[in-house]
Amino acid sequence: MKKNAFARRSALAAAAGVVLVLAGCAVKTEPARNILEYRMPAGRVLTYEAKAEQSQVMDIMGQSNDTRTSSTSVFTVKSKSLKDKNFLLGVTIDSTAVTVANSLQGDMSPDMSAVKGKSFDMVLSPLGSEVDVAGAEAITYTISGETHTMASGFKTFFPDVSGKPALVGETWPSSATVEETAGPIKIKVEVQNVNTLEGFETVEGMNCARIATQVTGTLTGSGSQMGMDLSFTGVIKGRDVWYFAVKEGIYVQATSETTTQMSIDVPAAGMTIPATQTSKSETRLTGRK
Repeated sequence: MKKNAFARRSALAAAAGVVLVLAGCAVKTEPARNILEYRMPAGRVLTYEAKAEQSQVMDIMGQSNDTRTSSTSVFTVKSKSLKDKNFLLGVTIDSTAVTVANSLQGDMSPDMSAVKGKSFDMVLSPLGSEVDVAGAEAITYTISGETHTMASGFKTFFPDVSGKPALVGETWPSSATVEETAGPIKIKVEVQNVNTLEGFETVEGMNCARIATQVTGTLTGSGSQMGMDLSFTGVIKGRDVWYFAVKEGIYVQATSETTTQMSIDVPAAGMTIPATQTSKSETRLTGRK
């Protein structure tokens, strides 16, 4: 789900008056320092830590089950060069861990050693669009016999910026579509975001725009489990708050909370299983060169 799956993640913002990013700095004199866009000169190195907690409560024939999933990842992004007008980035997964508690298959902590140290290239636009993350599709891990790919989280990792002067109260839309396959099940998530620049704060020593994002979306999917066909439908609502260093042009920090109300239809059993999925995630820049 965009912009973190590890989550997905989504997009950003919320309101207020009209002020320039740097007091006394007019757009005419220093436009490049006042524009919300990514700046990734060759050689720039950024390290991020991403954490996520997810709870999925299902009611199966009167019995409630609450499956909880936790994940933590640290990865390094190095800018290599320009590719057309976009940035070619090398991403290395420094560490990652996933734990699952109280699932129908029991508690699990999959072996992620095959993922550690793996690298891939991605292409990022100046406005934060993940143009190409195909290289991450080949980096996989297995949970309960189902293969998952690292690509889904990176498809929406970088929030979308406006490409316009950073003015308090400015809003802009963004959207994302993420498709993921886990064994015989395919899920498609589509989100629409309204981003608002709320103000400015100093984060990690940088003057950052604080952006709030209202997230709405839908989830659809189909597949099979234990020989029975399944179909999924759901509605997503959430809010992200993230920080973008205006002068440096880098993504600095974010928190996200989303809720998905979902129905799982099992035609062969003649039943529909209601499910509620809540997710909280946090991303922060831990190092830069």
